[in-house]
Amino acid sequence: MRLSICIVNWNTRDYLLDCVDSLHKQPARGADMQIIVVDNASTDGSADALRRDFPDVTLIANDDNRGFAEGNNQALEIADGEYVLLLNPDTVVHKNALTRAILHMQSNPLVGALGCRQLFPDGKTQPSLRSFPDPWPVLYEYVGLSKLFPKSRRFGAYRMTYFDYDHPGEVDQPMATFLMISRKCLDEVGHLDPAFPIFFNDVDWCYRAKREKGWRIDYTSEVIITHYGGSSTKQVRPAMVTESHRSLIRFYRKHYRKQIPDWLYNAIVTAIRWNEKRVLRGIKAMPAS
Repeated sequence: MRLSICIVNWNTRDYLLDCVDSLHKQPARGADMQIIVVDNASTDGSADALRRDFPDVTLIANDDNRGFAEGNNQALEIADGEYVLLLNPDTVVHKNALTRAILHMQSNPLVGALGCRQLFPDGKTQPSLRSFPDPWPVLYEYVGLSKLFPKSRRFGAYRMTYFDYDHPGEVDQPMATFLMISRKCLDEVGHLDPAFPIFFNDVDWCYRAKREKGWRIDYTSEVIITHYGGSSTKQVRPAMVTESHRSLIRFYRKHYRKQIPDWLYNAIVTAIRWNEKRVLRGIKAMPAS
């Protein structure tokens, strides 16, 4: 049995080396491990350091930054495992994480993809699950009802603020920081959509897997990683805020435009654009560090 691990890196050399080191120290028992790193034209020496320290890793060194989706697709083109793991470089896998993830998939053949418990560096659990961005949950989020009623399954639906991360269960979209996918599911659903180069490519993929192809997506608390978070995107934060909101509008155009009334679609797009401006104003108002 073979596990293919796909990592897309941009200027996170030290995190990347720690991540790959953790994979070597905590391999999946009974599985051959294929590690593929796609480096998106990093300028911090990531590619050279990886070649030096981990010559067994398959490295694709791009001459330009092709984004998260296309980078993963490059890795998926050569990934040949029965299971494929999309993994961020700013992560460290804990003891038996890969073994437990594979066992969960093998024990639940209807599960096409699996997310895990993600910890902040201080050991606290990181919120890493969301529902699909259906119209009403998104509106509840933007008008503040989710903050007023965080334990409500209705008003807190989008960010799943009510969810108990100590318990496993079926979910919509785990963060692709760690997303294990079965080969059969991947073959049916296909690769990431490059129309979402950085954000919402994982949401789009999970939407296609679950709602269009009928696969189950699970979360398990028994598989644990540490996620340092935003190590690439925080380097260009304002641009990433804009790209995130525009990607959500693309998602709506792709999946909801013909499903919902025009007035609701227009209300959602207006709310997304308003929220983008609000967040950007907050960033500009922050004192320089």
